Amino acid sequence: QVQLVESGGGSVLSGGSLRLSCAASGYTYSSYCMGWFRQAPGKEREGVATIDTDGNTSYADSVKGRFTISQDNAKNTLYLQMHSLKPEDTAMYYCAADISKEQLQRSRPLYWGQGTQVTVSS
Repeated sequence: QVQLVESGGGSVLSGGSLRLSCAASGYTYSSYCMGWFRQAPGKEREGVATIDTDGNTSYADSVKGRFTISQDNAKNTLYLQMHSLKPEDTAMYYCAADISKEQLQRSRPLYWGQGTQVTVSS
């Protein structure tokens, strides 16, 4: 059974940093592309960052230069390092997995985690 379990969310002041983690199990982690998504209240879910099986990364324009996606295949864990956080980064953050990078980029991954809340106050 596939499981994606996020952790590391919390409340920080504007300009602060957080590192999110996503522990994956139930599938061959290294064979799947991974991504982070977020959804703020009243808004649609949006893609934040993706990483493919070759380690190639992509980011939403709103987080470029501030967020870094990475993974540890030995630990089956995905990370999102977030710096210079802004109030507009406040959202529920989800990790997701799919064999297809295109499905991730279309926000249609096969597997989703349950989310971890990030709140940034000014």
